[in-house]
Amino acid sequence: MHTAPYFTAFGLIAILNSMRIVMLRRRLRVSLGDGGHQILAHAIRGFGNFMEYVPFGLVLLLGLEVIQAPVWFLHLCGGTFLVGRVLHSIAFMREDISMNARVTGMVLTYTALFFSAIGLTLFSMLEIHG
Repeated sequence: MHTAPYFTAFGLIAILNSMRIVMLRRRLRVSLGDGGHQILAHAIRGFGNFMEYVPFGLVLLLGLEVIQAPVWFLHLCGGTFLVGRVLHSIAFMREDISMNARVTGMVLTYTALFFSAIGLTLFSMLEIHG
């Protein structure tokens, strides 16, 4: 299963992001919401964004695997998606969001989603396997 490492990586990143929010909540003594703390608001929003994009991206990667798209293509899309999501997550770890990491992360995320979706259609129609 070529998508298994991506499921693992994204799962671990989700756990780390969630733990970071819990630690910030404890340090800042906030049980609900962000308590007016910008760093906590950014961490919550960054985690939300991660959780909005990752399931869809993983479904596309799994689809590529199911139709037996070329392994190199699956890893190109998966690696690009992973790097994009990591960069985007890093952007939200500071009180002053790193716009370069955020923008680069989103460009890589959209690129990976786009090519995964197009590849899923093309490889399934052309029956190119390998």
